[in-house]
Formats: sequence, C-alpha cells, structure tokens
Amino acid sequence: MVGTDGTDRSAHAVPAKPSLDGIEARWSAAWQDEGTYTFDRTVDRGRVYSIDTPPPTVSGSLHVGHVFSYTHTDVIARYQRMRGREVFYPMGFDDNGLPTERRVQNYFGVRCDPSLPYDPDFAPPAKPGKEQVPISRRNFVELCERLTLTDEKGFEELWRRLGLSVDWSHTYATIDTRSRAVAQTAFLRNLARGEAYLAEAPTLWDVTFRTAVAQAELEDRERPGAFHTLVFPRGGADPAGPAAAEPVVIETTRPELLPACVALVAHPDDPRYQPLFGSTVRTPLFDVEVPVVAHRLADPEKGSGIAMICTFGDLTDVIWWRELRLPARAVIGRDGRLVADPPAVITSSAGVAHYAELAGKTVHSARTRIVELLTGAGALLGEPRPIAHPVKFYEKGDRPLEIVTTRQWYLRNGGRDESLRAELRARGQELRWHPEYMKVRYENWVDGLNGDWLISRQRFFGVPFPVWYPLDDTGTPRYDAPIVPAEAALPVDPSSDVAPGYTDSQRGVPGGFAADPDVMDTWATSSLTPLIASGWEHDVDLFARVFPMDLRPQAHEIIRTWLFSTVVRTHAEFGLLPWSNAAISGWILDPDRKKMSKSKGNVVTPLGLLEQHGSDAVRYWAASGRPGTDTAFDVGQMKNGRRLAIKILNASRFALGLGADATPAGEPAPDDAEPGAAVGAAAVAAGAAAADVVAGDVAAAGEAVPVSEPLDRALLAALADVVDAATAALDGYDYARALEVTESFFWRFCDDYVELVKGRAYGSFGPAGAASAQTALAVALSVLLRLFAPVLPFVTEEVWSWWRPGSVHRASWPDAAEIRKLADGGRPELLDAVGAALTGVRRAKSAAKASMKAEVASARISGGADLVALVEAAAADLRSAGSIRDLALSPSEGEITVAVDLA
Repeated sequence: MVGTDGTDRSAHAVPAKPSLDGIEARWSAAWQDEGTYTFDRTVDRGRVYSIDTPPPTVSGSLHVGHVFSYTHTDVIARYQRMRGREVFYPMGFDDNGLPTERRVQNYFGVRCDPSLPYDPDFAPPAKPGKEQVPISRRNFVELCERLTLTDEKGFEELWRRLGLSVDWSHTYATIDTRSRAVAQTAFLRNLARGEAYLAEAPTLWDVTFRTAVAQAELEDRERPGAFHTLVFPRGGADPAGPAAAEPVVIETTRPELLPACVALVAHPDDPRYQPLFGSTVRTPLFDVEVPVVAHRLADPEKGSGIAMICTFGDLTDVIWWRELRLPARAVIGRDGRLVADPPAVITSSAGVAHYAELAGKTVHSARTRIVELLTGAGALLGEPRPIAHPVKFYEKGDRPLEIVTTRQWYLRNGGRDESLRAELRARGQELRWHPEYMKVRYENWVDGLNGDWLISRQRFFGVPFPVWYPLDDTGTPRYDAPIVPAEAALPVDPSSDVAPGYTDSQRGVPGGFAADPDVMDTWATSSLTPLIASGWEHDVDLFARVFPMDLRPQAHEIIRTWLFSTVVRTHAEFGLLPWSNAAISGWILDPDRKKMSKSKGNVVTPLGLLEQHGSDAVRYWAASGRPGTDTAFDVGQMKNGRRLAIKILNASRFALGLGADATPAGEPAPDDAEPGAAVGAAAVAAGAAAADVVAGDVAAAGEAVPVSEPLDRALLAALADVVDAATAALDGYDYARALEVTESFFWRFCDDYVELVKGRAYGSFGPAGAASAQTALAVALSVLLRLFAPVLPFVTEEVWSWWRPGSVHRASWPDAAEIRKLADGGRPELLDAVGAALTGVRRAKSAAKASMKAEVASARISGGADLVALVEAAAADLRSAGSIRDLALSPSEGEITVAVDLA
C-alpha cells in the first residue's frame, strides 16, 4: 500500500530519528486518500456500529470542551472498527437556532421579516449599517446557510487535525433541505396521531428575544429581591364574624403584579387562615374583590403564610390558576412592559388612575412606582425586606422570564399523561447508560415534568411549521382547521409557499389563508438527528442498515433536552429506542472549577493546544477523563501525553532494532553491527507471523517462532491480561480505564522487559534465546500499538507503517486467547518479580551515583521462596541487564530485596 507521501506502507522503513513533527497532516491526508474510515454500506446490520454524533453548534468556533467530548466518541468508534464492525460515524452541524440567527444579523446587517416576499436577487449590504435591512425568511435562511458553510469548513479542518475518524461523505446540517424535510415530516405525523397540538395557555416568555421558552431551557439564577408587606382590606359579607374582619397581610416579591391578582391562597391545614377560606378581600389601590382560597402548594413557612395569586408571576401561579379555575387578568405584554389597558375588573376611578401610572412601564419601573403608590395609600407596612432568591431565566437570556398567555404548538411528552410518562421512563430503563448512574438524571427529569413540550418559537431562523390556516369572512384565522401539505412537497416555508388549494393572491385576505408564523424549537429538529443522519424517508437502504443506532454520545447537562427529546420522538414514531447505548461525558472545568462555556467567557480554543502539544497529546488528556465526570483543563496531562507519544516512537524503533531491523532505513549495515542483527532478519519474519496470530489473522501468519524463555512467556501472559482488561473497559465505554492499564503496562515493558532482554535479543545467549525474545518483542509491539491506537491514532499509525502493511486502524483488535497460546503457561508474576529485582539493582547504582551500565561485582536477591524461584527462572536476563558478575538468590520472608556490591 502506497501512502500519500509516496512511501510503500508495506515496507520496513524505520527512520533514523523518528519525530512527531508533521504526522497529523501526513496521516490525515493518507486516511482521506485511502478511504480508511469510509463506511461500507454493503455489510449487514449485524456488522454495523452506528453513532448518533452530536452536531456542534455552528456559531463561531469550537472550544476545548468539544475536543474533550468528541475524542471520547472517536475512541469508541476506532475501537469498534478494530473489533470488526463497520462504523457509521457521520458528522452534523447544528446551524439551526438563536446563536446562528444573531450572528447572521450582525454579520450581514439584516433582520428577518416573514411578511416580506422572497427576493431571488437579494444581496446583503456591502457594509452593514446601523439600521438592519428587513428581508424575507427564505432570504434570511439563505444567508444563514452561506455563513455557516464557512464555519463548518473550519470545524471540519479542526476535527481532521484532532484525528476524528469520521466518514466525511456523511454530513448534514440541521437547517439544510433534508433536515427541514425530516423535521416537518415528523411533525405532520405527530399532528396526525394527535401527539402535536395547538393551544393558548400561559407560556414562559423571554422578553428580550420575544419568544416562548420550554421547561428544558430554563435555569435558576440567584438574584436579589425584596419582600413587600401589603395590607388587603376585608371585603363583602363576613361569615366568620367581626373577629375575623381584620385586614389580611401578605408578603410578595412582585408588587407590580397587584393589578393581576385573582385570589389569596393559604395551605388548607394552616389554622391561621382556615377561618378566611370562602371569604373575600379587596386589593389595595385597585379595589377589586378577590376570594381567599386553599391549596396544598401554599407554604405556611414562607412570608406571612398567605400569598396572592397573580396571572402570572411564576409557575406556581399557573398551577393555582388552572387547578382552582381562577380567571386570567394578564398585565404583562410580550415586550416585558405593562399593557396599556387595565384588566376589565378594575372599574373604580382611583383604580383606573393608579393603573395609568403603571401602563407602558418595564417590570422594574412599574415595581418602583407601585411601591410609591402603596406607601402613599398606607397599604405598605414597613420597608421592603431584602432577600436573595432563585429566579427563572432562559438559558441564553439575561432578563428574568415572564409568563404571558400565547398560542403555541405542544408535543405530548408525558408531562400531562401518566401512561406516556411511564412508557418513557421504561425507555430509560431499557437504555444502557455509561456510566450507569446517569440514568437517575433521566428518571428525575421524566418524573418532574409539569407540562407537555412547547416546541414553537417566535424566531425566524429555524424549521417553519408546515401549516396554514383558512381565514374566515372577517379575516380571522381558523386555528381549529389547519391546512397541511403532502409529505412529498416537503420542505415548505408557509410564509412564502402557497397553501394547497389557494393562490398567492388569497394570502392574508378574508376567505383566503394565512401562514403559521412560528418556527420549531431547535431541539424539535435536533431530537431527530438519528433519523436525519441515517436517511429516514430519504435513503431507505442506509436507514435499514444503521437504525436503530448503537450509540448516543453527549454531555450530561443535555440529558433532559437532547437525549429525552430524541427518545420522545422515536418512541412516538417507531415505538422503540433510537439507540441502545448512551455514553455521557462530563464538563471541562477552568482553574476555578467552573464549567467552561462561551457564555461565561472562560473557554480555551483548541488549535493552539493542538499545534503546541500535538493532537495525540491533547487526545491523551481527553481520554484520561472518566466517563460522566467533570475534568479539569490540564496542560500538564497534555505534556504527559506528548512524552508518551515520543516514547512510543523511540521505544518502537529500539524494539524493532533489537531484531526486527538493526539498521535504519536507507543506511548500510555497519561493520560492527550487534551480533543480534544476524539472527534478526530471520526472527523478524517469525515475530511478524506471531503478531499476525495474535491479531486473529492466522492465514497471514506463516510459521511463528515458539516463545521458549520464561521471561518472554511471562511478558506475553501479562500482556494477555492487559488485553482482557482494556477490552472489558472499552466494551463498557470506559476509555480512561483502557488507557490507564495499557499505559501502565507499556512503561513496564519499556523500563523493565526491554532492558532485561536486550542482550539476549542481540544474540548474547544464542539464536534460540534471541528468536524467543524477538518474537515476544514483535508480538508486544503489535499488541501495544493496537491498544493505543484508539487514543493515539497518529503515532501508532506512524510506527505501524514502519513494519506492518495497511493501517493499524483497520487492523484487528488483539486476541488475548491467542497471546496466551504463545505464552504457553507463562506466569505474569515472573515479570513483576524480575522487574522488582532489576529496580533494586538500579536503585543501588543510583544511590552510589554510578552509571546504570556500571558493573556489579555481586548482587544478593532475597524474598519469599516463590518470588526467588521466579527470579531464578530469568536469572540470565537479570545478570545481563544489571551487568552482574555474581548473582546469589536466597529465600527469606517478604518481598524482593536487593543487596549490591559494585565492582
């Protein structure tokens, strides 16, 4: 096989001075040219391993957190490929949503106005001005696609530099034609089955972005506030008698919502307020009579124990309003200001005048003014009492959410259906979680749902709902009779496409039609990534081979959003899970132990790290992070990874030189070559044959030299244990454990075994001993390169190319059973015992400040009888490695101890 640099990849070509310089560019190009990671779609589903790769948000640049989690996925993909699976590993780009919309607005100086017609000749301003140019939604989407295409190319270049083994012929974007068609198809089927519905209801609303927000997009932020103590006079008939006619005192953090008050509420078991249930009070300033009611959610310990219900101050208000069947008196508009007209129940001249003082003000300004009015009316007791309390925000917003009544699309998710909730909870039990404890987060989310999934957004760059509404004779939309297109016509944009059965001249006129103005929540599209990537309703053959998928890798904080919403969609469409495994990554933490994120401004961009330390080194740091565990950003670990990669180069060259090839490529053999070079040529073929055996490729193996020496057998027996441990770890998606056991063995191999067998491999004890050592070295090197390959793809490919044909990433995963056959009953503990003895000799030389090559006149090895017997089995190798003239072994108690007399 010839690589892109013209070298024959099947030839033995060990460089004189191996280096990491330039290997990323060289091997990335070779993998692309040779189709190393191309998915073979002709294989049966049973041989396929398919991955629902997270599509990164295209809104500027990637950060080191992406490198961290995507490396984890790639390690699993590479491992599965070496286990003989055809890996379907696509890449998507999430360019659908608010971040892209805002980026395009600022970059091109435009804003979306869905009421405008499409202009096929539109060109954005050469120099964006202060005033943004209004354009149609279709024009706006085209600009989004244009800008994100540039970002996506940059993302791909970085992913290639990192070594992701993605098949780049399988890509998608969440706003491209195929994704829009999939999202609209799935929605229309949800609608036909009754899973999607339109409803007017209280909605969490971001007043900055002017859009509805779903429960999964909320976050609580601690904010300062104050309790205001208000006095409500008693009103109406008093069934409890004169003793209960005293005013009612409540405490509230939102006095500006007083005109929206519809009731006072206390806990039904609170003896202080039981006499008031069934009576009424009158609101201060506005003189509106409201009832005093009981509900279990009222907290007797909070404030004065009785609260006002306003429509709507928070989500608890919504629950009270719905369950107690109270009227709605909304006063906050979609712009976050108090609406111009007071609720109809405010009829007194004083009440109307007071409301006029508040109309049009922001929530903050209205709060300030109403406190002044309450103080002037004597209805406010004392000074406001400062507190800090959690306030709900949109995760991308910077102002507290309000609750306004709007018409929105919802998707049933079990929040109001106990049977569906139970089915979705059972799906979580069916899914295999890595790590297992992450399942609890899923279950807690499902159990805590308080409503269906709000999937509509009042934005522009997103997948539009494929719905129009007929207009009656007055031009009012008939929301109960939506018009939908045929699936074959998808994707459509109702703002520019004409409703079936109408003409464009009938748009917006009485008797005509109107488009649904909203777009789908970005999660409503992202929840369909397994269907988008696998070709649902687009590539029937591919879909049959890769779906349901094998793996969903993702971070833990979006279990409630991306993972759960994907389960909801495929449960509804197919009645099954979208994948069988979920591998959860943790966050990257900055030095202050805070999550790295663009919004916090504490992210590190990865390109400089890749250039400085090398891709393998950065991947080593990432793969050292435990599954599901938050990990500190650690340049020290990257330096360790680079040292490991360099050691693999140098140790491999050295091991190959011990018999595989004593002469660097392109150089003549020196006259004073080591004696092992003579036997090396014959042994390398036998060693390579043994390497083929442990790879499972018996047909290519030829005749392997038997491993005859106890130390060599011990090495291979220990190596078989490592293969078992690494395999079990990767089968359990624990890449960190697999790396840990492999690296630990590698350093023992370099520090102990290679030093112990060096002389024998060079032929010091004759051809048979040399051949045994060279075979063991060849097997160990072959196996170690394969074990490291998923984490360190570049350096392992580099070394593999020196002496093995093809790519290490298409080689078979090591077979522990075959290694044990070669080990022929070898005892792993022998390697430990002899290694401990060699360490003792080295330690004595170091204490004497002598060279490690210094001759030892005598060495006395003591320890338990079993340990001493193990050392005795490899005594010749120990004498050679330690330059020991006289070696005495004496059984005693305890661990190995060494006494040395230097010559």
